[in-house]
Amino acid sequence: MALDTTDLMARARDGDGAAFRELTEPFHRELQVHCYRMLGSFQDAEDALQDTLLSAWQGLGAFEGRASLRTWLYRIATNRCLNARRSLSRRRAKEWDVPHVEPPEPTRLGEVVWLEPFPDTLLEGATTEPLGPEARYEQTESLSLAFVTALQVLPPRQLAVLVLRDVLGLRAREVAEMLDSSVESVNSALKRARATLESRRPARDAEVTSSSATEEALVARFVRAYEAADLDAVVALLTDDVFVSMPPMPFEYEGRDAVTRFCASILGAGRRFDLVPTRANGQPAFGMYLRSEDGPSHGVGLLVITVDGDRVSAMTRFENSVFPAFGLPRTLPGRESARG
Repeated sequence: MALDTTDLMARARDGDGAAFRELTEPFHRELQVHCYRMLGSFQDAEDALQDTLLSAWQGLGAFEGRASLRTWLYRIATNRCLNARRSLSRRRAKEWDVPHVEPPEPTRLGEVVWLEPFPDTLLEGATTEPLGPEARYEQTESLSLAFVTALQVLPPRQLAVLVLRDVLGLRAREVAEMLDSSVESVNSALKRARATLESRRPARDAEVTSSSATEEALVARFVRAYEAADLDAVVALLTDDVFVSMPPMPFEYEGRDAVTRFCASILGAGRRFDLVPTRANGQPAFGMYLRSEDGPSHGVGLLVITVDGDRVSAMTRFENSVFPAFGLPRTLPGRESARG
């Protein structure tokens, strides 16, 4: 018979680490997702989660039970993330480093260079608790790359208020208590955050209904075209306002013409890729492996696409350093070896 939380809490307060883990484990995944929305980085979210659990363990004696354990953990996690944002904002963009490729002139240079994808395989158990009554976003929408990127341009406290209020659906009074603020200050921050987010979120991030069969067919066509380095076929799958970004490099391309020039530079010069499917942020994604003539294919990045009906409206390329989180190998056997 499972022990109730009262007994677990008493044991945890007495220094029982196993009891503490049993108390907090049901919230680990949703806290990690919360930290990811706040920080935009998978690795930083994992670090913030560990800091949160350590702080909760060390401060358990001060937990008075006036709020739920879940709310108390969210308070700690939110404040840990606010502290972490200071170091994130100082990170510098990376120089272009794709060998033998000269990039075309970008449309602009992006502001958010620390963005990382979140593996779909880790989303299970992230929404065990129902959202609060004032949530404005679906969970899938609030994890899309476009939404998470837009969040990162908000001032830290505005970001915290918007996530707590509009994503988790907490009431203004609850958020004020979590941030040691007033209800008036929370409402003012939320109003400014909503206005900024609305002005920065592109129209392409609007909710799009696309059946799984339509998405599956599009993904198959995209893989065939990309692996064949068929530029015309790739471009035919793109929307007119397609958008490309590649953090931590700041280069961004918007519109079919600009993205066509970019894809021509990547797919040109005889470069050929193998794409290994996965999923990130609720979107189709691929490990990208550059083929070699006489050896294994080397992983060079992770590509996440945004599906808009039967077209691709955005492509975001990340570095191969994110491969371990997705269970992707660094290399693939050469095609001859695979056939053998």
